[in-house]
Amino acid sequence: MGKLGQYVPASRRDDRVPPKAGSPEGGPGARHRSAGRRGLSSLKPRSVAGQVFLLQLVVVLLLIATAVVVLVFQDRNRAIQEAGDRSLVAAESFANAPGTAEAMTSDDPTAALQPHAEAVRKKTGVDYVVALSPYGFRWTHPDPDQIGKHVSTSYGQALEGEPHQTTFDSSLGKAVDSTVAVFDDKGTVVGLVTVGVTVDKVTSVVQHQLPVIFTAGGVALLLAAGGSALVSGRLRRQTRGLGPVEMTRMYEHHDAVLHAVREGVIILDGDGRLLLVNDEARRLLALPPEAEGRQVTALGLSPALAGLLGSGQPATDKVFLAGDTLLAVNVRPVGPREGSVATLRDTTELRALAGRAEMAGGRLQLLYEASTRIGTTLDIKRTAEELTEVAVPRFADFATIELVEPVLRGGEPTGASMALYRIASTGIRDDVPLYPVGRRMRYAPGNPVAIGMATGRPILVAQLAKADGWRVQNPERARKVIEYGIHSMISVPLQARGQLLGVVEFWRSEQDPFEADDLSPAEELAARAAVCIDNARRYTREHTTAVTLQRSLLPGALPELSALEVGHRYLPAQAGVGGDWYDVIPLPGARVALVVGDVVGHGLHAAATMGRLRTAVHNFAALDLPPDELLAHLDDLITRIDQDAAAEGNTEAVTGATCLYAVYDPVSGRCVLARAGHPGPALVSPGGSVTFPDIPVAPPLGVGGGLPVETAELRLAADSRLVLYTDGLVEARGRDIDVGLGMLRDALAETNGAPLDDTCQAVLDAMLPSGSSDDVALLVARTRLLDREQVAEWDVPADPAAVPRIRAEATRRLESWGVGEAAFTTELILSELVTNAIRYGASPISLRLLHDRGSLICEVADGTSTSPHLRRATLTDEGGRGLFLVAQMSRRWGTRYTDRGKIIWAEQSLEAGGAADLGAFLMADL
Repeated sequence: MGKLGQYVPASRRDDRVPPKAGSPEGGPGARHRSAGRRGLSSLKPRSVAGQVFLLQLVVVLLLIATAVVVLVFQDRNRAIQEAGDRSLVAAESFANAPGTAEAMTSDDPTAALQPHAEAVRKKTGVDYVVALSPYGFRWTHPDPDQIGKHVSTSYGQALEGEPHQTTFDSSLGKAVDSTVAVFDDKGTVVGLVTVGVTVDKVTSVVQHQLPVIFTAGGVALLLAAGGSALVSGRLRRQTRGLGPVEMTRMYEHHDAVLHAVREGVIILDGDGRLLLVNDEARRLLALPPEAEGRQVTALGLSPALAGLLGSGQPATDKVFLAGDTLLAVNVRPVGPREGSVATLRDTTELRALAGRAEMAGGRLQLLYEASTRIGTTLDIKRTAEELTEVAVPRFADFATIELVEPVLRGGEPTGASMALYRIASTGIRDDVPLYPVGRRMRYAPGNPVAIGMATGRPILVAQLAKADGWRVQNPERARKVIEYGIHSMISVPLQARGQLLGVVEFWRSEQDPFEADDLSPAEELAARAAVCIDNARRYTREHTTAVTLQRSLLPGALPELSALEVGHRYLPAQAGVGGDWYDVIPLPGARVALVVGDVVGHGLHAAATMGRLRTAVHNFAALDLPPDELLAHLDDLITRIDQDAAAEGNTEAVTGATCLYAVYDPVSGRCVLARAGHPGPALVSPGGSVTFPDIPVAPPLGVGGGLPVETAELRLAADSRLVLYTDGLVEARGRDIDVGLGMLRDALAETNGAPLDDTCQAVLDAMLPSGSSDDVALLVARTRLLDREQVAEWDVPADPAAVPRIRAEATRRLESWGVGEAAFTTELILSELVTNAIRYGASPISLRLLHDRGSLICEVADGTSTSPHLRRATLTDEGGRGLFLVAQMSRRWGTRYTDRGKIIWAEQSLEAGGAADLGAFLMADL
């Protein structure tokens, strides 16, 4: 009874029938869509997808309407059945309830039953619960006015003990009434209970199931619409938006084009059966009219062509012979086992044109490679080899080049001699019996090569076996060449600016013989190579000239010195000569000057400027100038050189010239250095430690603007190594100078105790393993100190009476040195110098004798800066012959200035024949 309240009365159920298309419950959108669909169905569909969609729409609507009708009928029957069950249960429950029979047999059944009947009615939700007497009088009723009235309906079935149900139409709608009898303990009917329920009281299932039906229908419509849209979109993509009319028209056009093109088209199915063939294919393959539908292997085609077409395998431009026609066949499969499409082209005429075009393209490519690969360097031999490498094997099987002798040296080809030298040879094999590289060649007048050189035109020898002029040059070698397989040759003279540089020969053995058409590319190759060889020749000439100039300006063999042992290296730049230089200059007093310089740039101008600077340094060193003054004079010289170049309109000014100048004294171990824009030296101690002394740096030469140059003084122990170098040694592209200095330190530390030449080579190998883009000058000097026994010094009083004593002590020292034979000359020299210092100089005055390697040096120092001048006295003069005698008796003499005055020195040679004959000199003067 608890579920009876869920049912809806029949009066309300009729209003819940699902709406049909166009009903108000569909909403305005549904009405618009339904109207649109009806309008669309009334029109002729534009596509197959549209027709399918309309069909799916009608089917879905029919299914929805049928489901709703069936559901309504089932719901109505179920509601009536439910109402009958509900009323019967209520009636039997009330009739069988305890006290119902006693109440009916009581004196006032209405009073006992009316409250209970109303309570049951309200609780169960039925329309009425009525208790009747066995004779049909009401004891209870929802309307009290009806109590006691008689009911005319027959209840005979109920009185017999069977429940009685009746369905009727009431004012509230369809209703069901159930009547049961009430028995006492003796089985006698004491009353009746009738319960009525309207069908509308039962809840309708339709109101729950209709949304599901409509939702399912809507989803079905959406799926149908989406599927139709996808199908329509795919069809439109496949047909590119064309409709049936357009598709028909397009098919007609394609069919017309298919049969009109000059290319054969064949369509086959997956089994190799011919489905379609156009007119051109029918003509090319000579197919019969009834070829469609037959196997391709049964059409009388060649087995190879029929096999390719029947296999369905892809193919591109496969060439087959069909009668006298060459066919290019292309096959493309159409999906797996769906067939294939083949196209046929007549390539008989195109093959010949393509061959000529391919040959022309190959020659153009050959000339293009020649323009990019020949002349990559300015080396004559390499340029010739590049020509042969380009020609072999694309143009010839072998290629050889001979040049006239002056060209190899960079000279001008004079034409006076026809002697040639084979400089390059390249071939597909190495065992060819042609003349090898380096062979001197001289061709006979009748030889084709000689004829080409004389006329300046290329010569073609199509058959070497029949060329008598070529074979007569060397019959035995000609026989070997022909037996080797070489059958034809082209000889082209190499000419540039109207001058004959040499000749190139192209040989063929495996390729087809040369033809007249091959002369043009051969001549073009030779012309391009000749220009490159001529450029290399001129570069070689200029480079040779510059190198010769530079080598002549650099020092040759360095002098042997007591003060130093020197090792040196000069490494020219890979790009050409430069302005790096070095020198070792002996100075008076057993001293020596070390100098390293650099003129930025390459070429003749840099080399010439370097030579001028080196000459100037020698001149300034002859004046015994200190390092700072010498660099100041060099700065003035560079400035004047730039000014003269500017006045003459010459744009090649000297920029970036640098120099380091050092003077070493082996007596004291003192070394004075100055530098102008140049890297400082490295100093290796006798123990092997490497340092870089701090030397004040001045601006580069020519840009100093008159700024003073500072000097630094070092005390060098014996066996120390002073390393001077140019910036190319430590500076390199991509390498910081600090890294370069660290590498130099490591290299020098590893060469401790090695000979100086080995030290130089080891440093270059460590610093520049692959060469340098800049010049490199390296100077390594190992210091020595003179033995104190080789030096004698005296302080001279400012008194002429002291001269005899000083002369006597000097003579004794000479005898202790074993050079007593030079005592007379030495006495004369030192007497003159000391006397002049006492007479014309100022205190302090000192005398020093140095005995060094076959020479004796006499030095007199005083406190004045006045320098004596050499002059020749006349016969009537009583004086003036002193310095003249000193100059004649010594190998050289001079004056150098110090911070406290000057030193006048004279050097004598102690070697045999070196001492002057004073007697002969005096007699000659008389």
